[in-house]
Amino acid sequence: MAKILQIETATAVCSVALSINGETISVKEEQGQNLHAANLTLFIDEVIKAAGLSYSELDAIAVSKGPGSYTGLRIGVSTAKGLCYALDKPLIAVETLEMMAAGFLAENPAYSGLICPMIDARRMEVYTSVFASSLNVLLPTEAKIIDETSFADLLSQHPITFLGDGAAKCAEVLTQQNAKFDSANFNSAAYMSKLAIHAFDNSDFEDVAYFEPFYLKDFVVTQSKKQQAQG
Repeated sequence: MAKILQIETATAVCSVALSINGETISVKEEQGQNLHAANLTLFIDEVIKAAGLSYSELDAIAVSKGPGSYTGLRIGVSTAKGLCYALDKPLIAVETLEMMAAGFLAENPAYSGLICPMIDARRMEVYTSVFASSLNVLLPTEAKIIDETSFADLLSQHPITFLGDGAAKCAEVLTQQNAKFDSANFNSAAYMSKLAIHAFDNSDFEDVAYFEPFYLKDFVVTQSKKQQAQG
């Protein structure tokens, strides 16, 4: 029985789950700004205890690899790598947008349209991708500025459900009849289970020493006006 600890910190949701053979048996999560650094290790301890397991009984650590928040991803990946080193367990990386699409399908198994997860970047920009209901990628991951022409070709032929913390701000411009929006939270480590067990069964592991999150865009340090004036 493959016991996998799963970590998701790509957005404002701090989420940890534990799965056995692809089924989520324990989850702890909370949404809010700047939660990850203080809560992640506490949540990990809680889900392992709730499952009645010890750390040594884990078979692998899975982490949401991005795209998403630079700080959140850095905290999640560094914690996962630290556990892999300490426990001598393999590391599994799960693409965040695919995890979100898988979560939507888990809650809507009869759905046959397209799925477009969106992670808020800034202004009208999102990190996004488009998946078929088979989870095949139709449009690869990109940082995209959304306007009324976005996804027009696909929307003319297919219903698309937009989801994630970047989707709500796009509802004002994506007004086509085929554009649907789901406000549920799919940034949950609980939705990583099927993808994680598939990777585990295929020994699709990362090099713990060299693995880095998929930031998609370079992190840019900005200065406030006060700092600029002083500089």
